[in-house]
Parts: sequence; C-alpha cells; structure tokens
Amino acid sequence: MKILVVNGPNLNMLGVREPAHYGTQTLPEIEAALRAQADEMGVELGFVQSNIEGELVTLIQQALGVYDGIILNAGAYTHTSIAIRDAVAAVKLPTVEVHLSNVFGREEFRHHSHLSAVCVGCICGFGADSYKLALIGLADKLK
Repeated sequence: MKILVVNGPNLNMLGVREPAHYGTQTLPEIEAALRAQADEMGVELGFVQSNIEGELVTLIQQALGVYDGIILNAGAYTHTSIAIRDAVAAVKLPTVEVHLSNVFGREEFRHHSHLSAVCVGCICGFGADSYKLALIGLADKLK
C-alpha cells in the first residue's frame, strides 16, 4: 500500500508560523513521525509540499497509477481552490483532507472546504496527530 502525503502553502513554515494554532513541530518532524507509524503498519509513504496551487494540482495528478491514496493538507487552498478539488476528483484516489487546527473553531472563511465533497474523510483539530489519524483511516479504507 502506497500513500502520498500532500502539503500545501505555508506548511513548510510549521514550527515557526502561529504555534498556538499549528503547534511547534516542523514539517520534517511530522513527516518522520508519520513515516515511523506507516512503517509499523506496512504502508509506504511519499511526501510532497508546495506553496504553488498549480504544482499541487500536478502532484495530485501524478499520483494516479503510483499511489493507492492521498492524505491532503491543502492549507488555505482548501477554502479557495476549485482546481485542487477538481484534481482530487479526477484521479479518483481515496483522499483524506487534513487540518492541524480545528478550522470550525476559527475564522468563518475557514469553515468552508472545496475539498470535503471529493474526499473520503476529513480530520481536523488534532495537531500533528491529524496526519496519524488520517493514515490509520485511509489505510483501513484501502484494505
């Protein structure tokens, strides 16, 4: 089983950016913990991050035929990008939407997701553990 973890804009700034919302772990630290969990589960992971919407679309498209599913934290693009939504819909790979913070407890503009309707699930509010929960859920879905 192979799962691609896709991270969007500003996630490369984790550990520095608004730690009250996003925690103090860096993206490489989160990836290392997730890789350890995946190894225990017998799951192979790939990791990508981009601040550029079109690159995220391309990365999602390139997952087709290579990966069995996607864990996607599209960051702010969650609330604005129909292009990323359409890429997820096009590849038809089971995708779990992830957010570190509880988007429903924050600003109103964060309450709407263009992605949720084309994802098999959404996990938010558990900090870095949101990724672990997504991995467990998606791996179970892919069995």
